[in-house]
Amino acid sequence: MKKPDIPITDDHIHIDPVNGRGFEAAKDFRRAGGTHLFLVTKPSSSFGILPHTGREYARVFDETIAVAEHVRALGIQVFVVLGIHPAEITRLSAGSPLPEAVAAMRRGLDIAATYIAEGKAVALKSGRPHYPVPDPVRSASNDLLSHALNLAAELECAVQVHAETGPCADIVPMAERAGLMPGKVVKHYATPDTPLTPSFLATLPDIPELAGIHRSFTMESDYMDENARPGAVIGPKSVPKITFRLLDEGLITKEDAYRIHKETPEKVYGVEIQL
Repeated sequence: MKKPDIPITDDHIHIDPVNGRGFEAAKDFRRAGGTHLFLVTKPSSSFGILPHTGREYARVFDETIAVAEHVRALGIQVFVVLGIHPAEITRLSAGSPLPEAVAAMRRGLDIAATYIAEGKAVALKSGRPHYPVPDPVRSASNDLLSHALNLAAELECAVQVHAETGPCADIVPMAERAGLMPGKVVKHYATPDTPLTPSFLATLPDIPELAGIHRSFTMESDYMDENARPGAVIGPKSVPKITFRLLDEGLITKEDAYRIHKETPEKVYGVEIQL
């Protein structure tokens, strides 16, 4: 196992022992030099759950927390991100009226907030569909995102946002209205034009340039850990392997790596990242 002398943090990864490689994927991350990861809730469908009241999300969150405990036992520091994947609104509203689907998702966000208040997780997950949807669904999704931002402001925690490709600049005033600093809103799978805190896919070619101008960002794999889509989005080794390659090639400095993997996530999430 490669023993890094700097933290290596994957800001958005899934580990799924039922539908994917599970803990073997986590071991791959560790063997490649990974030290810290943000374990993000998968959609309820991954657990065979179709929420009706929203209370069913508690089982999704409990399963995520149990996975986190197993991954910690492998020697990896894990921070849990709980919430509702925005595509759930399409799935739930296919079988129920839209208001009922929204109510279930809102209840799920409320439950996630209680887990964060209890110290079982560090951030919320929310957003809006990244694909075209009817205007009522888009409006309802933004209402749910606003609710998540309000909860995060009360909790003083971060929110990871899954949304369409692009800057998502309209989320800045949404966060400000909620009383949440926009820097506490992380754009998952970000593009460089976002005014939110970007979490970049590790393969983004702009990383050396952005690091060189001291842009605050994190890196992620968005590894889905699904046997049906092996290696998607990119593999669990990607963040450590690419970081070490960029360092070896002189494309980023050790100070850049500290900012990416330690200073920025510490500031955004309010966590401590130590070796």
